[in-house]
Amino acid sequence: MTVCEPGSGGCAGPWLTVVSGPSGVGKSSVVAEVLRRWPRLFVSVSVTTRAPRGGERPDEHYHHVDRATFTSMIERGEFLEYAEYAGNFYGTPAAPVRQALAAGRSTLLEIDVQGARQVRATMPDALLVMLVPPSWEVLHGRLSHRGTEDPAARKRRLRVARDELDAAREFDATVVNDDVQRAAQELISLMAGMGRRTPPSGLP
Repeated sequence: MTVCEPGSGGCAGPWLTVVSGPSGVGKSSVVAEVLRRWPRLFVSVSVTTRAPRGGERPDEHYHHVDRATFTSMIERGEFLEYAEYAGNFYGTPAAPVRQALAAGRSTLLEIDVQGARQVRATMPDALLVMLVPPSWEVLHGRLSHRGTEDPAARKRRLRVARDELDAAREFDATVVNDDVQRAAQELISLMAGMGRRTPPSGLP
């Protein structure tokens, strides 16, 4: 059994954790803080057909591909999970996750609710965590004042966010992101508790 050290404590592994939550809840910030405290944790990089955004570094934030390439990857069974969101495809390549777990590295996936459901179906021992805002009003404010979308797109994103929050009951735990550092520590504590569970099985 491999031993890892998140923060100052020890934990047994490896295992798989999935973090989901609505757009605007701060998933990337919390995951970045978790990784800062736990450098050996493997955080999977998703593949997407979405165009790169300002500040994103290729192959660090996302692997950007065209739709034809993404479709070919689906046909070859290369994804652990994939979904379409706001007109773009997003997916988790299975090979890096399989390699990380085989090497004894606990793994974190930052994916949407659709993807989390797919992981739950194939890897029932994985830990599913929903990151939620302090209140709906806080999330509504964040999404409404982004300034990067037209009104129709904002309305669609808010509707999706509401549906994703309603899915929290399907998850093993819920973490409120009222403070990034506190939320990151709570997530680390949840992952450390996975050492008492059976490592994930069912990875393709």
